[in-house]
Amino acid sequence: MRRVLLPLLLLVLVGCAAPVDPEVTFYADGKAINVKPSQYCDLQSENCEVDAAAVGVLRVRPGRPVQISVPGELAETAWSVKFTYRNGRGEPQEPLRSKLFTSRDPKYAYTLVLPNPDDQLESVEVQQYGARIETSTTGAFDFVARGTWVLSVDDRG
Repeated sequence: MRRVLLPLLLLVLVGCAAPVDPEVTFYADGKAINVKPSQYCDLQSENCEVDAAAVGVLRVRPGRPVQISVPGELAETAWSVKFTYRNGRGEPQEPLRSKLFTSRDPKYAYTLVLPNPDDQLESVEVQQYGARIETSTTGAFDFVARGTWVLSVDDRG
């Protein structure tokens, strides 16, 4: 009887464990870092958990790409990459965004390449979109982010 109860008890305990928030991996200059979401909400982008300390930091030299890997639970939803950078003269540029990836063609990895070889990356944000859509002041429709994973770039030479 004990032999049957112990595996059954373990199965119940594992089944009751709290789900783990998905992590995103950023890779640059030979280093990788796994980052937890700084914000993660339910599918309606409500009931959010916020962790301001969940920011990854990597050194990225000017013009170098950053590879981003996402788990299946993110890849098989709508998500994109938003990033900020400076040009070679150190002037801040308008933030840019990757194309929108969706469940129709799941994307598990993305390589962020800056527009010019002397540009310096400042930050990267992976955004997973939920089911909620809002109307902006211009009348456009915007998906509301469900999850956000942030990479802060260390650009010290």
